[in-house]
Amino acid sequence: MTTTETRPPHIIRMHAADNVAIVANVGGLEAGTVLEGGLTLLERVPQAHKVALVDLPEGAPVLRYGIAIGYALRPIQAGSWVHERLLRMPEARTLEGLPKASVRPQPLPPLEDYTFEGYRNPDGSVGTRNLLAITETVQCVAGVTQFAIERIRAELLPKYPNVDGVVALEHSYGCGVAIDAPDALVPIRTVRNLSLNPNFGGELMVVSLGCEKLQPSRLMPQAADAGAHANAEAPLDVVVLQDEAHVGFMAMVESILRQAEVHLERLNGRRRVTVPASELVVGVQCGGSDAFSGVTANPAVGFCTDLLVRAGASVMFSEVTEVRDGIDQLTARAASPEVADAMIREMAWYDAYLRRGGADRSANTTPGNKTGGLANIVEKAMGSIVKSGSAPISNVLAPGDKLCSKGLTYAATPASDFICGTLQMAAGMNLHVFTTGRGTPYGLAAVPVIKVATRTALAQRWHDLMDLNAGQIADGEASIEQVGWELFQLMLDVASGRKKTWAEHWKLHNALVLFNPAPVT
Repeated sequence: MTTTETRPPHIIRMHAADNVAIVANVGGLEAGTVLEGGLTLLERVPQAHKVALVDLPEGAPVLRYGIAIGYALRPIQAGSWVHERLLRMPEARTLEGLPKASVRPQPLPPLEDYTFEGYRNPDGSVGTRNLLAITETVQCVAGVTQFAIERIRAELLPKYPNVDGVVALEHSYGCGVAIDAPDALVPIRTVRNLSLNPNFGGELMVVSLGCEKLQPSRLMPQAADAGAHANAEAPLDVVVLQDEAHVGFMAMVESILRQAEVHLERLNGRRRVTVPASELVVGVQCGGSDAFSGVTANPAVGFCTDLLVRAGASVMFSEVTEVRDGIDQLTARAASPEVADAMIREMAWYDAYLRRGGADRSANTTPGNKTGGLANIVEKAMGSIVKSGSAPISNVLAPGDKLCSKGLTYAATPASDFICGTLQMAAGMNLHVFTTGRGTPYGLAAVPVIKVATRTALAQRWHDLMDLNAGQIADGEASIEQVGWELFQLMLDVASGRKKTWAEHWKLHNALVLFNPAPVT
C-alpha cells in the first residue's frame, strides 16, 4: 500500500481561508523542500505540524479549520514552522449571546434494515456482551472481590459457556469523602448507573464492607433501582464482608462465589437475538490526539455518527474542554433552545470547576498533543468536535446521568480518557469508539472499544492494537465516507460478537475512574 514515505511533499489544508497547512509526510519535510505551488520550506517541519502558507505579521490570526487557533507572537515568514511557542492562544468564547438552535440541516434519510445480534434485557435495553458485574460500594473490598473473581473465572465460568466473563466495578470512592456534599451526587450516581449498564443483563450484585459511607441502600435505593433486576421484588443482593457470619477470609470469598453462581445461571440462559441497529448506544472519544485527528479519524467517526443517528441509534460525544472552544457551533446545532441552554449550563459549571482548581481549559493539552502538531486547546477542539457529525444535538447529560433518549447526545464529561469512558459507560454505552494519533492501549473490561488510528504509520506499527486505519484518508487511499462506512460495518460485527477488538483479544482494560468534584475528607 502506498504510504506517505513514498509520496512527494504533501501538505493538508482544511479550509480555503486557512493560512497554515499540516505536513502529511512521515518523518516531516526538510528545509529547502519545494511544496506544490512553489512555496519553499525555510526550516524542517515535523509530520503533522503546521507550515505558514503566507507571511504572518505580529498579531496576525493563524487560521486552521477556518478559525483563529492563535495569534502570531512575532512575524512568521511563509515556509516557516508554526508551533505553539509562536502563538498566543485566543480567549475562551463567552457563554453569553450564543446562537441557539439556529442551524436547521436538511433531515437525512433514515437508514433502515441494519441489524446486529445482541442480548435483550428486562428493561428493554440491549447488551453487546453478556457479563456478570460485581459492584463495589467502597475501595476497601477491592482486593477480596478480585480474589473471588479469579476463582469465579477458574471454577465457575467453565460451567456457564454463554457468559462472556465477570468484571469488578472497582473504584476509589465510598469512604473518606464528603458523602453529603452537593457534588457527591456525581460519583454516587455514576457507580449506580455503571451497575445498570446493558452489558450486565440486569443482574445486580454488590459487595460491601459494611461500615463505609456509601451504604448499599444509598447506592441502590429500593432494592432494584430503575428495574435493573429481572425480579423487581427481590431484595438487593449484597455480600457484606463485615457480616458476623464470615469467619475468616475464605468465608467472605465463598459467600461471593455462592451469590455469583445464582446470577451466572440466569445469565447463561440468555441468547443473542437479531435487533435493529437503533439499539446501539455508542460513546465516541479521542485520546493521544495529534493534528491528524481532525483530518482523518474524527471526521470519519463524525460521518459514522450521522449514519448511526440515521439508523435510530444513540450516540454520545463528550469532553468538555475539547469542545468548549466550539460552543457556538454546538448551541447552533441544538435541536431546541432548551437543549442549547443545557449545554451552556454544563459549560458554565465546568468553567467554575476549573477556576476553583486554579486552572482553565488550556491545561488540557498534553506534551504528546503538542509533539503531534496540536498547538493549543483551540486547535485540538476544532479537530475533536467533528466526531459529533452534523446531526442536531437532541439531548444533554450531566456527569453520571443515564441516557434515556435516541439520537445525538452531548454527555458532559472531563476529557480524561479514563473518566470520560467511565461516565459514558455509566450513561449506558454498549459500544465505544476511540480515536488516537499518538497511540494508546486504552480499553474497557465491560464494553468493546474499537480503536481508530489517525495515521497509517501508527496503524502499521501498532498493527495488533488498532482496529481501523483512518490514515488511509490522508494517504489518498480512501475517502472520509468510505472509512465511515467501514467503521459502521465493523461496529455491527463487534456488537454482534462476530469480531473481537484488539483490546478484547489481549484483555487490555483501564481502571474505572470516577469524577468526584466533591471534597475528600
